[in-house]
Amino acid sequence: MSKIITSKDLHLYYGKKEALKGIDMEIEKGEITAMIGPSGCGKSTYLRSLNRMNDLIPGVTITGSVMYKDKDIYSPKTDTVKLRKEIGMVFQQPNPFPFSIYENVIYGLKLKGEKDKSKLDQVVEESLKAASVWNDVKDKLHESALSLSGGQQQRVCIARVLAVNPEVILMDEPTSALDPVSTGKIENMLLELKENYTIIIVTHNMSQASRISDRTAFFLQGELIEFNKTKKIFLDPAKQETEDYISGKFG
Repeated sequence: MSKIITSKDLHLYYGKKEALKGIDMEIEKGEITAMIGPSGCGKSTYLRSLNRMNDLIPGVTITGSVMYKDKDIYSPKTDTVKLRKEIGMVFQQPNPFPFSIYENVIYGLKLKGEKDKSKLDQVVEESLKAASVWNDVKDKLHESALSLSGGQQQRVCIARVLAVNPEVILMDEPTSALDPVSTGKIENMLLELKENYTIIIVTHNMSQASRISDRTAFFLQGELIEFNKTKKIFLDPAKQETEDYISGKFG
């Protein structure tokens, strides 16, 4: 396997509070990597550091490096707009824009100046199909995305990320606001998307991590306690803290 993202000695501070304590981690291309751990353990902070979303928070200091395709994304030369196109983000709450479904999906392409209607039509169809929501919405592409159910909205948001052809998709608890049926649809979709994308998902749902991920990282109090193949983490963890968390002794 080839590594697509590597962080070395990554520290992140909110003011004086150290939220990430020297994270070393290698993300394999074409896999689903899950990040688990109790609330406030640093997993979402780490996820957001992989496409510099934390830059948007005042008072954040970051040291160490995150290499993506052998370039340090924290170098002053990094084009963050291009970076966030290649490493897209899906949030916990579905956040479609208050436009039509069609306009939501092509938003990133329009920002790039794409005007060819046949190309836009094609991307909308391909992205919505990849996000497993095409059959639900193909007859109402010009209706507001806000009229959809939560699960459909989240899949439209995933289609919006796919439309700009990313390499990596970051997902911050993408199913925590959804019902079990919508969650199941999104999990099945992620297993299909893995053929073409690298996916990194933060989840509170340990059975979700065990069902869909190839590798799992366990975070605790800003530290990466253990990172290994998912089966190993769940069946034979190396660290007592991992075992205690997975068996429900704390969380």
